Amino acid sequence: MNKGNFFSRLSGGMSKRFDGYRALDARSKRIWWGDFFVRNAIYIIIVLLVIYVQVYSMSGSFNNTFLSFKSIIDIVKRAGSSLFLALGVGGIIVLTGTDLSAGRIMGLTACLAASLLQNPVEEYASKMFPDLATPPIILILLLVMAFGGAVGALNGFCVAKFKLHPFIVTLATQLMLYGAVLMYVQLGTNGGGPISGLTEEYKNAVKGTVNVGGTAIPYYVFYAVLAAALMWFIWNRTTLGKNMYAVGANPEAANVSGVSVMTTTILVFMMAGILYGFSGFIEAARVGSNGPTTGVNAELDAIAACVIGGVSFTGGTGKISGIVTGVILLEIISVALQWLGVSSDLQYIIKGLIILVAVALDMRKYLAKK
Repeated sequence: MNKGNFFSRLSGGMSKRFDGYRALDARSKRIWWGDFFVRNAIYIIIVLLVIYVQVYSMSGSFNNTFLSFKSIIDIVKRAGSSLFLALGVGGIIVLTGTDLSAGRIMGLTACLAASLLQNPVEEYASKMFPDLATPPIILILLLVMAFGGAVGALNGFCVAKFKLHPFIVTLATQLMLYGAVLMYVQLGTNGGGPISGLTEEYKNAVKGTVNVGGTAIPYYVFYAVLAAALMWFIWNRTTLGKNMYAVGANPEAANVSGVSVMTTTILVFMMAGILYGFSGFIEAARVGSNGPTTGVNAELDAIAACVIGGVSFTGGTGKISGIVTGVILLEIISVALQWLGVSSDLQYIIKGLIILVAVALDMRKYLAKK
């Protein structure tokens, strides 16, 4: 399709919508605008928040404004580290589920990666396993991804085989993983302390930078872009993606159509677990000091980002582009609240309200369709 055809079709579609709006009577127009503001309430609030913070930053004694290039790059970096979890959780929400164990899988795999990729004894005296030779980075990456995938597959199996709600299954997994990480950090010579002193090779593989337009962009941002592209391909161009949408929309109809609901559910959960494991590998090097609190409540941000991005809890609806947008918007909110000096405690309350409002609006759309 050439540019002329694209823009002509776009303008034609907009013209039809405008003609349809003009044909409405006064009462119908008021209803239309009311529905428009309700459907897009969160986006409107975010735009107003951004405008307010930008004006606030311009009037204050800040080195940069909120919408300065430096601040935007900071938001992109934060979004890059958060995207992996959201991509995994998004697929489970499409199946009308959720995953409360995502943050704990990320935290445990982060501790695993960090403990195995500490500097040798002669360089770092507090190595967790001093007699263990530092293994190749790729081997540890595959290990944590395999661990995450195994936990995810177990979650999916319990959901599909025993017809248990994903909320209950992943809540149980979350508690067990928390106990596991508490015991793990007590091993070796660590004694429960933070796991730090990572090898330079490991840190460079994650936090090394590429200069783009005079700005240093960390490698993990590019990993996030590749992960989003891969998940887009899986969701939109593979049988697994089509089956995922079918199972999420109507599992009984999908089963009658020859789709294996159990296999699809297990694979979607396993795929999510692999992403959590990769996220743990990234987070360990990005943070540099890891322990039982690594990944705490990270799944809440992932769920919030998915809901903001239009992944519906009613099942069968969601796009990778929406998840990416949701992650970026959530990071914009977080950074904006920091600019305004809002405490981290209050930020949890605000994020909880965002999830509540987003789900309420999502249900309203679902009921309106019915």
